[in-house]
Amino acid sequence: MQLFIWRHSKRFSSWSMLDEPHIHKENYLQADVTVLAVSKAEALQLLEQNGNWNLSELLRIEPEVIPVHEARIITSHVDFQ
Repeated sequence: MQLFIWRHSKRFSSWSMLDEPHIHKENYLQADVTVLAVSKAEALQLLEQNGNWNLSELLRIEPEVIPVHEARIITSHVDFQ
């Protein structure tokens, strides 16, 4: 099994970034989704079943892929506003 992590931030977007991905069906400032699956195809299938994620937009972003067979920090986030 592997963790597939997609992240996208529109925090610093501007009109010059009109072709920027929009990965979630709702409007957002920052969005991320982490899926535990055997393959990227299976992860995308689970996201499609969920119905909240734009698959065509997720395909534009290469996910971070983390194998889950040893202890490690999976993810961290620090936001200084």
